[in-house]
Amino acid sequence: MPDLAGRLHELKQRSGLSYAGLATRCGISASAVHRYCRGQVLPDSYGMVERIARVCGAGRDELAELYRLWEHADAARSTARGDAVPERVIGDAVADTEPAARRASPRQRLRVVRWLGAVGCLLAVVMVGATASSPVRHNAARPEQNVPGPAWSQYPAAVPGSFYGVTVNSGSGAMPTFRVGAVRLWDSGSRWALVEPERGRYDWSVLDRLVDGARQVHLPVLYTFGGTPSWAAPDAPPGPYTDGSRAAPPDAVDDWVRFVRAVATRYAGRITAYELWVLAPSPHFFTGDAATLARMTQRASAVIRRADPRATVVCPSIGKLWEPPSRRFLRDFAAAGGYQYCDAAGVKLYPRHEGDTPETFVGLGHVIDRTFHEAGVHPPLWDTGTTYRIPEDRPLDQAHAIAYAARFYLIGMYLRYERMYFYNWGGTKIPLVLQAVGGGPTAAARAVDRLQRWLTGARITSCGHGHQDGLPGQVWECRYLLAAPHGGGPVPAVIRWTESGTAAMPADRGARTVRSLDGTSGPAPRTLRITEQPVLITLSSAG
Repeated sequence: MPDLAGRLHELKQRSGLSYAGLATRCGISASAVHRYCRGQVLPDSYGMVERIARVCGAGRDELAELYRLWEHADAARSTARGDAVPERVIGDAVADTEPAARRASPRQRLRVVRWLGAVGCLLAVVMVGATASSPVRHNAARPEQNVPGPAWSQYPAAVPGSFYGVTVNSGSGAMPTFRVGAVRLWDSGSRWALVEPERGRYDWSVLDRLVDGARQVHLPVLYTFGGTPSWAAPDAPPGPYTDGSRAAPPDAVDDWVRFVRAVATRYAGRITAYELWVLAPSPHFFTGDAATLARMTQRASAVIRRADPRATVVCPSIGKLWEPPSRRFLRDFAAAGGYQYCDAAGVKLYPRHEGDTPETFVGLGHVIDRTFHEAGVHPPLWDTGTTYRIPEDRPLDQAHAIAYAARFYLIGMYLRYERMYFYNWGGTKIPLVLQAVGGGPTAAARAVDRLQRWLTGARITSCGHGHQDGLPGQVWECRYLLAAPHGGGPVPAVIRWTESGTAAMPADRGARTVRSLDGTSGPAPRTLRITEQPVLITLSSAG
């Protein structure tokens, strides 16, 4: 184990990263990285070793050496515990009783490094939340089952323009001047406490501006309820706003029902969807219990469907789903029947740690899927926001902002969510700004615009990543059939990017062109250079 720890420490020093910086990129705690690099703890799987090494820039030979060191240390650990340690066939997950002379060659060992690392990295992300709900034991001495192929594939399905949403953070009525597909109203002067400052007295001025502004540019509107007025819950804890709104449900549900009816009646046919609460459970937005929120959902849904049968009803968004209390809240909401009254469910996808990439949403997505499965419900999912701490995170530089903004939506496709609302549009006190009100689109916003132009009329067929999908370990991809520009049949294409760093790989058979988010394009080279900024590779029909 000291040999393995020594090599990890050397790689860490060579990378120039602090323990905290390395931990952020690996999705684990800084103390865990410190213990691994100091030899105090042996990682349970080689996948974690490879994850740390790749972030530090380890090459292929170094990864092979690390696998040998980890295997030796793991065998020593098992022997010390008195475990029976069967000898392994490299490349197969079965016991080996053959003589040593007939065991795997170094070349075979290198192959297993690649696919073991892919499985280990995926488990490091997926099992972070899953094990919090139900402990799953793995034999560290055996690799997980290798299932080659994409994460999923399907009959080609359209990517609707409304998938690309943004949350409007301005009450001016101004809308994005780059391409988006839908807008959500929150932190835009449209909270319940502002629209109904006194019981029965309404101020529709801001909400009218917002709805009219969206209609002028043909954007569907999602109105988000939240921000209980102080008159409706005078003894409840205050929320984070200066308007006196409360972080609790109203004392009388009838006050809530009356407000929902007023909004749905006034904006019937103009607001196309309603999110029935902004965020729960939360000390800042909703301190009530799940059963109360389910009753509010039932009453509100009935009112909206009578006022506007065509409107989409989105169940209250559940946040902090990395954490067990929020998952219990979701299950309790489902047990109270809340989801049966909605057309879709709202959830909050957000990085677990500051500096995490959008790909960490996949781990949270698996946690969310598992929680819904445990609850016995499977609604369509809309990502309607992020975490409360977002203004505290450090700003991204331009290159990372471009990459993050485009990949936010691509990971939504990977997870097969029906709609993604980026938080936010119009605000500037966040790590990634798309556009300030009155200003022009940033480079990140232009990248989002270009991604949508690439995929106008496209149908998605599959998504996958890493060695399992025949790609370099850090490469992700989604495949599409693009609409032919001048008629004719669909054009096969793939969008690829890396989670971090750069990867080189042979061009696909039939690769024709490579398009970049900056608008440049050219013939596909024999060797593709994939970076953190996604590229679109078009293929010939026979490719």
